[in-house]
Amino acid sequence: MSAGPDEGSKPGPLTGVRVVEVGDRIGEYCGLVLAGLGAEVIKVEPPEGAESRRMAPFVDDVPDPERSLHFWAYNRGKRSVVLDLETEDGAAALEQLAAACDVLLDATPVGYLDERGLGSASLRERHPELVVARITPFGEQGPRKDWKATDLVHLALGGQVMNNGYDPDPAGRYDLPPVAAQLDHSFAVAGEQLAFTVIAALISRRRSGAGQHLSCAVHEALAKNTEGDLMSWVCLRTPFHRQTCRHSAPDVSIHRSIFATKDGRWILASTRNAKLLGPFLEKYGIGDDISDGSDEKKQDSRVLPGMEGGAARNMDAVEHTIRRYLFDDVPWREAQEAGLMWVPVRKPHESAYDEHWLERGTFGDVEHPDLGRSLRYPTSKWIASGTGWAAERPAPRLDEARDLRLSITPRTLQRSPLLVPERHSVHGKPWALQGVRILDFTWMLASAGATRFLASLGADVIKVEWHKNLDPRRGGNPVGGREAREGATGPVPSQWPADLGGPVGAQYNNKNPGKRGISLNVKHPKGLELARRMVAESTVVAEGFSPGVMESWGLGYDELRAIKSDIIYAKQSGMGTKGIYGRFRTIGPVAQAFAGTSEMSGLADPFPPAGWGYSYLDWYGAYSFALAILSAVYHHDVTGEGQSIDASQSEVGIFMTTVPTLDFQVNGRVWERAGNRSPYSTAAPEGLYRTRGEDRWIAISCQSDDDWVALAKEAGHAEWLEHDEFRTAEARHANRADLDRLLRSWTREHEPFDLMERLQAIGVAAGVAQTAQDRVETDPQLAALDWLTELDATNFGRWPVAAPSVRMSETPQHAGGQVDRGAPTYGEHNYDVYEEVLGLSRDEVDELAEQDAI
Repeated sequence: MSAGPDEGSKPGPLTGVRVVEVGDRIGEYCGLVLAGLGAEVIKVEPPEGAESRRMAPFVDDVPDPERSLHFWAYNRGKRSVVLDLETEDGAAALEQLAAACDVLLDATPVGYLDERGLGSASLRERHPELVVARITPFGEQGPRKDWKATDLVHLALGGQVMNNGYDPDPAGRYDLPPVAAQLDHSFAVAGEQLAFTVIAALISRRRSGAGQHLSCAVHEALAKNTEGDLMSWVCLRTPFHRQTCRHSAPDVSIHRSIFATKDGRWILASTRNAKLLGPFLEKYGIGDDISDGSDEKKQDSRVLPGMEGGAARNMDAVEHTIRRYLFDDVPWREAQEAGLMWVPVRKPHESAYDEHWLERGTFGDVEHPDLGRSLRYPTSKWIASGTGWAAERPAPRLDEARDLRLSITPRTLQRSPLLVPERHSVHGKPWALQGVRILDFTWMLASAGATRFLASLGADVIKVEWHKNLDPRRGGNPVGGREAREGATGPVPSQWPADLGGPVGAQYNNKNPGKRGISLNVKHPKGLELARRMVAESTVVAEGFSPGVMESWGLGYDELRAIKSDIIYAKQSGMGTKGIYGRFRTIGPVAQAFAGTSEMSGLADPFPPAGWGYSYLDWYGAYSFALAILSAVYHHDVTGEGQSIDASQSEVGIFMTTVPTLDFQVNGRVWERAGNRSPYSTAAPEGLYRTRGEDRWIAISCQSDDDWVALAKEAGHAEWLEHDEFRTAEARHANRADLDRLLRSWTREHEPFDLMERLQAIGVAAGVAQTAQDRVETDPQLAALDWLTELDATNFGRWPVAAPSVRMSETPQHAGGQVDRGAPTYGEHNYDVYEEVLGLSRDEVDELAEQDAI
C-alpha cells in the first residue's frame, strides 16, 4: 500500500548527479537528502561497515549491522561499496570513484584523505570538475579543529541547550539542567545547509565548468541556529532564558503554552487572543472570563502571533477546557478552524498515520525483502509539480554494490552559458547564483531566511513589502545605537517592541541581509500590473503567506506561469497547502509539536515535553526551503522547466522522526523521553552536568571504555574504575543514574571552560553549554572561522550578522549579497529596482507612490 500519491513518474531534481559519500556519520544526513532529491549516492564503507550500522535500535533488539534502524533511517536510497582506505588498492579505488562522480561528500577526520593523497586540493587538480563537500565537527582550521564531539556536545556548544528546558523555580534559579533535543539534530542542521550549497556549486559548475571545495563546520552551523538569542546579545546585550515548551526570551513569561489532557497527554495551545478565544470558549460557559490584556500588569517580552490582545491568565481557561478531555477527543481541529493555534503534541511516530500527511505523500512505503514487508518512512519535505522525491530503495546491505566501480565511467558535464555579464563579490570572485532573480514575498523567518541564503550566494533577491502588512520581526534597534551597546554593562533598551514594526532592527537585519527592498501594493491595479511585470523578469517567486493569499491577489501559480512559462513558484507554510490541514495556523513551536519533535525533547514522565526553546523549524525550515528553491533552479537550468513548490515547516520536522517511527513499526516501541541521553545510546556517562557558576553546565559523552578510563584518571578518581557497577560499558549503561550522581559530585566543583579544555585534551568529548555571550565573546573556534560579518544597514548602522555556514573556494558567499549591505529599509531600493528591472524613471516611481500603488 502506498503512503501517499504516486510520485514515481516525476524525476528527482538531481537526477543524473552522482555523489560519493565517505567518512563519519555526520555526513549521512546530507547524503540522505541528496539521494532523496534523485542523486545517485554511493556510500563508501570500511570493511567492518559504517559506524551507524552498530547503532541501536535494531530489528527485534538484536544487534546486527544489517538491521540497524538508525542506519536504515539515514542511508535509505544509497548504494554501498566497501573500500579499505588503509591500503593502496582501497585509496586507488576511491580515486576511481571520485573521477566518475560529480560530488565527493567527505566526512572523514581532518587530514585523513590528505595523508592518502586524496585531499580536496590534489583531487580537484586531477579532476577539476569535482565538487568536494567537506563536513567536519569544528572546521578545517582554528584552535579546536581536532576536538571531539557528539550530537549532545555540539548542541551544548552551539547554544541550543541553553535555550531549551524547563522554567526556573519561583526564585528564578534553574534547578534542572537545560535539555538537548534528541537524535542527531546537529548533523541535520549542518547537513541541510551543506546540501543546498552543494546544489549552488553544481549550478555554478554548469556555467564555469569548474568544481570547487566546500567546507562546513557543524559547530558553526549550530552556533547561528538559535533564532533570537544571538542578535539579542549582539545588539542589545540582553540574555535569553529557557522556559517550558515555549520560546526562550529575555524574561520567563507568565503564560503557559502546554496543557495536560485527562489521560496524561499534552496539547500545545499558544493563542490567548481575546477576540478569537472568547467566542470559542463561550460554548463551554467560560468565554466571559477572557481578558483583552488591558488589565494585565506585566507584559511578556516576546509577543507572538495569536498572543496579542489577550492576557496570560486567559490560558487558565484553556487549561480548564483541555484537562476535561481525553487526548484523542480534544477539539483542536475545531479550535484551528476558529483561528486558534491549538495542536496535539504528537509522539514522533503518529504523523505516519495522519491523513493530511498521507494525502501529501510525506511518507513513503519502502519494501524490505528481508523482513517480508514494507516500512513507512518520512520521504518528502515538499510537493513539487515538476519533480519528485526518490523513496523506493531501502538502505543497502554492506558492499551490496561491490562491482559498481568496475563499470563506472567518468561523467560528461553539460554546460550552460551565463547569459548576463559576470559580476564579482567583495571577495573578487564570481557568484554561484549569478543571473538568478527572486521576487521575494517572504516574511518572518521560515521563508525569509531561505531567500537570505540565496542572496548570500549571489541571487538578486528583491524583498516586497507593503506598509499595511510589514514583515513584523523588526525589533532590536538599541537606544543609542552601537555606541550605547559597546559601552553597556547591562541590557540596552530597544527603540521598538519586537513585533510592532519600525525601522530595521537586530532580528530583521539578521534574517534579510543582502536583499533589495521595494514597496508594492498588489491590491492596487497599477501595483498588481507592476508585480506582473516583475514576475516576467524573475527566475523565482517565493512567498511565505497562509495558503490562498497569493491566489486572492491574482498571483497564484497558474497566473504566474501565464506571465512567464518557466517561472518557479515556491511557497512555504506551517502545514503545506495541499491536504486537510492546509488552512491551519502555525508558528514554529506549533509546527514542532505537531511534527513530533517537541515530544522528543525533555525529561521522562511525569515531566512534560520540553519542546525546543525557540522556533527550531523556522531556521531549519529556512534551510529546507532554500534547498527546495535551489533544487528547482538546478532542474530549470538542466531542463528549462519551471514548477511550483508547496513546502511546509512541519514536514521538515517530520523528516527528523524516522528512527522512532521505524522503531514503532518494527519493535512496537513508543518513544519515551530520557533527558539528555538518547534512549538508544550506549554512551555512559552521557549528559549535562552542573559546574561552578550560576546555571553553568557541561556536556560529557564517554563512548568507549578508553574514554571512561581517561575521564576517571583525569578526575583523580582511579577507584571509580574498580567499582563493579562501572567496570564495563554494559554495567555503566545499566547503572547510568548512579554514574550520573557520581559525575555530578565531581563536575560541580570545577569551572566549566577549564574542565572542558582538560577533557578535550585527553580525548573525551565535552562541551560547555554555551550562551550567546559565550559564543560571541569567548569562543576562539568561531572567531577563527569568521562566523559573523559586519554590514551597514540604513537607519540602523553597522552591525554583525551571521555569515553563511559553508565556505566555497571558487564562488565564496557573502552575507551582504550583491548590495553588500544589511537588511533593506521599507522601500529602500524603489528607484533602483523599478528603473533597472522595469525601466521606470524616478518621476514615474514618484507618481506611482502618490497613487498608493507603491
